[in-house]
Parts: sequence; structure tokens; C-alpha cells
Amino acid sequence: MAENTIRFEPDDRYNAFLTVCPQPEYAGGKLSGIAVAVKDNISTRGIETTCASKILKGYVPPYDAHAVTLIRNAGAAIAGKTNMDEFGMGTSTENSAFGPTLNPCDTKRVPGGSSGGSAAAVAAGMVRMALGTDTGGSIRCPAAFCGIVGLKPTYGRVSRYGLIAYANSLETIGPMATNVADVSLLMSIIAGHDRRDSTSYDRPYHHTPSAEIKGLRIGIPKEYFGAGVDPEIAATVRRAIGRLEELGATTVPCSIPSMEYALAAYYVICTSEASSNLARFDGVRYGPAADTKKSWHAAYQDVRKQGFGPEVRRRIMLGTFALSSGYYGKYYAKAQVARENVRKDFARLFTNVDVLCGPTMPTIAFKLGEKSDPLSMYLSDILTVPVNLAGIPAISVPCGKVQGMPVGFQIMGRQFEDERVVDVAYAYEQAVKA
Repeated sequence: MAENTIRFEPDDRYNAFLTVCPQPEYAGGKLSGIAVAVKDNISTRGIETTCASKILKGYVPPYDAHAVTLIRNAGAAIAGKTNMDEFGMGTSTENSAFGPTLNPCDTKRVPGGSSGGSAAAVAAGMVRMALGTDTGGSIRCPAAFCGIVGLKPTYGRVSRYGLIAYANSLETIGPMATNVADVSLLMSIIAGHDRRDSTSYDRPYHHTPSAEIKGLRIGIPKEYFGAGVDPEIAATVRRAIGRLEELGATTVPCSIPSMEYALAAYYVICTSEASSNLARFDGVRYGPAADTKKSWHAAYQDVRKQGFGPEVRRRIMLGTFALSSGYYGKYYAKAQVARENVRKDFARLFTNVDVLCGPTMPTIAFKLGEKSDPLSMYLSDILTVPVNLAGIPAISVPCGKVQGMPVGFQIMGRQFEDERVVDVAYAYEQAVKA
């Protein structure tokens, strides 16, 4: 293969990149000549991968994640590794050990999280496409806040091999871009079976977006327009749904009763899985070398205290508590019951409708430092986490502005019907362009 050395120069005003990578650009392939940014919790061979954490500073993986191998084989160049909330734990990219990313739409505001660096890089025009990860909305939230398109694929449709785990049963790698066609293109590269990932399905994605949605049945869950959702955002999204009706779709009012428990269930499950997954960062297997002069317990404590930020430590403690003897049944087991109820509610609704629509986020991008209380930050995820609990696909597409900031329009579909949610997003995008 012919090689041409390219050099990528990002705009560092936004702190979107943690590592910039001049990489060879390979001729041939669907992504030939395209620079793709990669979130810093996705392994890249020979390129530092830190999860935006001090504990992994200097770690250079010896292998590529499966998704990275696929985009390299398609001719793309890796532009660099993007900033994020440490280990994917956050909704604003303020939890990075290397400083927050700024929103290109308003640098006094957050870009969303945890894939805020990827979203900012795309929104600022530094790259055409990016890979993010979505555990509880971490692709869709920054896509909404930065005014770009982000797809959370069906769980298992994109291999998680090489994704540094935070919450295995919830998270997935997904594409981000300025338009639906590019998101669909990147999805066509990264989707498909991988024998190294036991959760991977043999469901490749070969799809050209279509704007034909006549006869489509759209469910409008009342919970997505209820208390906590900014009325201006709700009105903006309702206008977007109206555009779909003009294209021949019909709307059906519906309800997701289990949403009352979804956020609590999500945070119990994700913190429990995090407490287990992050145990490997101990100064022996990963992380800076532990002080051998100290006892194992003291050395382990020092490495993790110095290496992890406050939010990561908080979630590890919450998860460890939820899994502890005497509390497992009270918290973790009940959270799994709530998760199953969410899944059943979505399955029930999808017997009557083809997709569900609502806002991606309940507010516009908030200002840096505005949400200093962790609970208020967690509440921002209320409209995104149900999708992850159910393992279904969802996409966020820009649908207007409130107070000068982008608003995200979320479209959710049946399991493995990623193509349909892409089509609905594409139909809306083409309608507003016309």
C-alpha cells in the first residue's frame, strides 16, 4: 500500500485532543484520506491511551481496538486521541485529569461528556469523523451539546475489544460526525462480528440512508417531555417531530413507566461494574509502580488515591458498597430488576411503534463549573440512560437552538434496527436542509 505522511494540526483552544498523531495515510478504502479522532479510552497501537487519567499516563497499548483496526484498514488516519471524562465517568468532560474540553459553540460552556473531546473536534471542524463511546449517553449528550450527530449502536453490534472497560454491560463504541451520512459511513466500517468479544453479534451494517419515512409510526413518550425538561427544548423537539409528520409519519402518545427507576438503576449497575473493572489499576498490573517498601495494602491505596480523580473514586466506592455483603440484594439485584422492566417497557412500545422520539438532553449545555453537585450532574442523564439499560440503538441529531445553543433530537429504535433510526435522522436532516 502506498503511504503519504500527513500532519494533523488541531485547534488547541478547545483542549479537545490529549494526543496528536501524525500518521501514515493509506491509499484505498472507504475512508481513504479521512482523519478520524479516537476517544482516549479506545486502544491504539503505539499511541498513548490514558482514559484522561493520571493512573494511565504514559501507557502505550501494544494492540489496536477492533474498531480502530477496521478504520485503519478502510484507509483512515488516526488524527489523535480525544479528551474525555476520566474513564468515561461524567457528563461534561470536566472530570479529565488534563483539564476540561471547551464547547466550540460557546467556550464558556461544557461540550458534554464523556466523549466531549470527540464532539468538540468534530464541531470545530478539526476532523470530519470521530469515535466515541456511550455508557449512559456519552455519545448522544456531547453530540446534542455541540450540535453534531452521534449514534449509540445496538449493544453488541460494534466490538468492544480494545475498549478500556468502565461498565461492560452498558457501553459501546459509536460514530460521531457533522451529518447523518458520515455517521452511517463510519458505522458501516466499525460494525460486525468479532470473535474476541463474547458480546459481539454477527450483524454487519451495510446501509445507505433513506429519507423515505411515509407511514412510519413514531412513539412520543410523555416522560421525555415531563418535569425537568426545559420547556423551550421540549417545544423545539416537538417542532422537529412535526417535520417528520409532514413527511408522512404518524405519532402515537405513549409512556415508559419504568423511567422512574431507570436513572437509579443505571448508577447502581455502572458503579458496581466500575468497582470491579478498575481493580486492575493497582500499581502491579496497570498504573505507576507501587512502593515496594510499603505493605501491599498501603501501596495499593497510595497508587489509586494519587492516580484516580474524585469522581472515579466516588463511583468505585458507590459500586463497592452496592456489591458488598448485606447490600447486594438491596441495591444491585433490585437495579437489575429495574433494568429488565425498562427493557420490557421498550419491547412493549415497539410492538405498536417503529421508533420513539424525544429530546436528547433536558437542558442546553451548561456553563463550566455550573454543576458542582454530583447529583445534579447525574440527573442530566435521565433521557439517555434508558437506551443503554435496554441495549437498543439511538441517535442524536441537531434540531435547532435555544439561547443560541444546539438542541439534540433523540430517535430510538428496536434492537438491531440501527438502520431505521439513521433513516429517520436522515429524513429530518434533509427536510430542514431543503
